[in-house]
Amino acid sequence: MLNVAKHANMALMFFLELGVLASAGYWGFTLNAHWGVKLLAGLGAPALFIAAWALFGAGGGENAIIPLTGLARAVLEILWFGGGALALYAAGAVRPAMAMAVLFVVNAVLRILWKQV
Repeated sequence: MLNVAKHANMALMFFLELGVLASAGYWGFTLNAHWGVKLLAGLGAPALFIAAWALFGAGGGENAIIPLTGLARAVLEILWFGGGALALYAAGAVRPAMAMAVLFVVNAVLRILWKQV
């Protein structure tokens, strides 16, 4: 049973990662700006998140170009998932932003307890 919970926790992290990208795009497309700015922000923000994750965090660091571990990895995750929640908040989606933040904290604590980091 614990093995199923561990796999579910890793699946949650994957869906949170996808949620960060969707949140960044949503924020960009909901800006109160000219359509060109919305397009640039809606596509550019997720691209920046993807670049940062590929550079430092992909595959738990195993597939990253510059893998981070320990405190540096924790800071990356807080900035990454916090950035997704902040993007939702900035777009006016307060409850989804709070849900994302809470799910990230629960996921991170379980990954630490279950040595999935």
